[in-house]
Amino acid sequence: MNRHPSPVSRRAVLGALGATAAAFAVPAFAQARYPAKPIKLLVGYAPGGSVDMAARVAADILSAKLGATVVVENLAGAAGVVAAQRAVSSPADGYTLLAGSSNEMAATALVNPAQRYSPQKDLTPVGLIATAPVLLVAAPRAGVKNLDEFIALVKRSPGKYSYGNSGVGSTLHFAGELVKQRAGIFLTHIPYRGTAPLTSDLVGGTLDFAIMSPTAAAPFIQSGRIVPLGITSAKRFPTLPQVPALGEHPQLKGYELTGWFALAGPKDLPAPIVQALREALQSGLTDPAIRRRLEEGGSVPGTGKEDLARIMREDTAKYAELVKFANVRE
Repeated sequence: MNRHPSPVSRRAVLGALGATAAAFAVPAFAQARYPAKPIKLLVGYAPGGSVDMAARVAADILSAKLGATVVVENLAGAAGVVAAQRAVSSPADGYTLLAGSSNEMAATALVNPAQRYSPQKDLTPVGLIATAPVLLVAAPRAGVKNLDEFIALVKRSPGKYSYGNSGVGSTLHFAGELVKQRAGIFLTHIPYRGTAPLTSDLVGGTLDFAIMSPTAAAPFIQSGRIVPLGITSAKRFPTLPQVPALGEHPQLKGYELTGWFALAGPKDLPAPIVQALREALQSGLTDPAIRRRLEEGGSVPGTGKEDLARIMREDTAKYAELVKFANVRE
């Protein structure tokens, strides 16, 4: 009996072994460890602001939980649109992400004709970092100390008074327009290119009212140079318990409009990468020290488990109604 395989059978065996090896090699390649290199986190605002603060918290979480180097890159401009555009144009490999806000992830597409991306179509939602209520405040010269006095004053003289915020089509802008809509009052909107000039005019007496972040307003509230009238969240803010929620007032019942900060990637981000990022974010947001950092920065920490896609849809619809009401133009 011939115990040696024929050349044909030897080739068949080798071919079968090669096919088997290839079959095992594909999953090994597909399951390459993520992350295998530094992650870039794009932020559409200057360092030191509320979005930047939330982004750096997220960077620390991802670094600790994924064992990755996470680099924050600030690309300020157009209410966050510059950074978001860069993010949606990046490869969907998990190495370029957006630490964004409700502005560029829900609002700006409604008022900025130059915006070339659709948040709902071109971003992959990962998770909510925090929500960010804002304050309705008054200059001392307005002579009002609460919401009753504010509404009565503005109703007596429609169009006489003004309110400012840092940008057309931003969450702060829409928060002011929702006050006008719900209370049936008219205030002239004055957009500013940042918080510093807005605060200067408010404290200096050339602006009557403003919508501001709690962090930006806090030192001026403490010194008595501006008067807090209400906060836009459904409940009172933990660090400003003396300031009522706007929805507590009978004419503003049910009022709620808060900004938010979230983590997202380009569209078609692979599900395993989304899961890894989401689990890291959720784990990090349970840390009391992380939550304190967010609270001290004027935010309400999220859990990372919120339905971010739904939040984006619902807020965009809410903002669309306010765009029509206020006839907002960029």
